[in-house]
Amino acid sequence: MDFFTLSQNRESCRNFDDSREVEREKLEKIIACVRLAPSACNAQPWFFTVVASPEKRKEVASAVQKMNMNLFTSKARAFIAISQDKAAGVAGKVASRFFAPYDIGIAAAHICLAAQELGLGSCILGWFDEKKVIAACQLDDNKKVSLVIALGYAANQQRRDKKRKKLESIAKYM
Repeated sequence: MDFFTLSQNRESCRNFDDSREVEREKLEKIIACVRLAPSACNAQPWFFTVVASPEKRKEVASAVQKMNMNLFTSKARAFIAISQDKAAGVAGKVASRFFAPYDIGIAAAHICLAAQELGLGSCILGWFDEKKVIAACQLDDNKKVSLVIALGYAANQQRRDKKRKKLESIAKYM
């Protein structure tokens, strides 16, 4: 599908089909795609932990379910935790600006768009217990988890209407 159709069709999935596993080949394709994401000074300040085993999925789902939020993640069939080294970013620090958070945002977009292209739903999660995610993903203490992305097949393929600001309120041409 072309990029504009892909962008129009991509949405945050909060209702996964828990009877259908995500194929490893699709997860590998997503990682191959995100590897190509741009980053400031080509620093690539990320590390991706793909969680697909049932026992580890349960641990990650528990870590992202805080204050009755993100309960839908119990049905996700995979997660990708995006982390960075706490000390990383020297190459990406220019003019007193730390670019790793932007780079990780771009990487997250690549993951979600690749998932959509492969017929998977995704949801970016920023609300989680970082220590629990680090433990579940068996990451070193020098890692900082930036985002977790839930993946799976959507239980309902019907698209919601996108509610967005009007173009003239978000951009101007000069």
